[in-house]
Amino acid sequence: MNIKYPFDPVLKHHLLIALGLAIWIFLFLALTEPLDTNEFVGVEKLLYLPIYGIAGAIAYLLVLPLQGVIYKKNKEKWTLLSEVTFGLCMFFLGLILSRCVYLYVIVPGATNPYSLGYFLSAIYIPAILTIFPIIAIGRWSFGRYFEKKIEDQKIEIQGEGTYEGLRLVLNDLIAVKSDDNYIEVSYLNNGTLKKQLIRNKLSKVEEAIPELLRTHRSYLINPDHFQQFKMESGKLSVFLTSEIVIPVSKTYTEKVKGTFQN
Repeated sequence: MNIKYPFDPVLKHHLLIALGLAIWIFLFLALTEPLDTNEFVGVEKLLYLPIYGIAGAIAYLLVLPLQGVIYKKNKEKWTLLSEVTFGLCMFFLGLILSRCVYLYVIVPGATNPYSLGYFLSAIYIPAILTIFPIIAIGRWSFGRYFEKKIEDQKIEIQGEGTYEGLRLVLNDLIAVKSDDNYIEVSYLNNGTLKKQLIRNKLSKVEEAIPELLRTHRSYLINPDHFQQFKMESGKLSVFLTSEIVIPVSKTYTEKVKGTFQN
């Protein structure tokens, strides 16, 4: 259950899933006619059945914040177990909302409504078995699309010869330090600071990634991680994310100050 599963944090995509869910529930009820919906005629179906669809969409959107909680608790990892947990929470909330719609909208005041047991076993679960694949396909597809988009945005710091390089999103790259025949890359991995030595030259990295800013003959920084300037014993430094302090040499002082003061 700890198998990696596609994760999508984009709200617009989930709104589309909720809309698709509402439409699919309406079509399912209109075509199969459970819940005494066969007694509805003409405009009554258009009046009452969409309420179930809206309830399903609301259930999905109300559970959606739980996705972020699980994701952060798992250190920004999303697994099959996470997806199953999300689905079960939606299952129970959807049951509550659909039951309320049935009792208070479809058959209000009825003396002999379907029992909860019958409603669950004969109506809700069969409906879920038909509806949930739509949700699963939508979430998996959007998750894969989002991951591919992120992968396409990644930059690569290559290692010379057969040495391994590093692929990461530019925003996760904090700084690069020259270290003899190697460079030391400081970056974020799921919010945690990591450092990796790669056999390469700082000048080649600067040429390959023009977004980086030279602060010293031995350092490049990602301007997006700048926090503040720091002056100590007459020497200027920049304070970056994860409390990384990078020196600024006199040669690059004017350019660095100009970059952040503007």
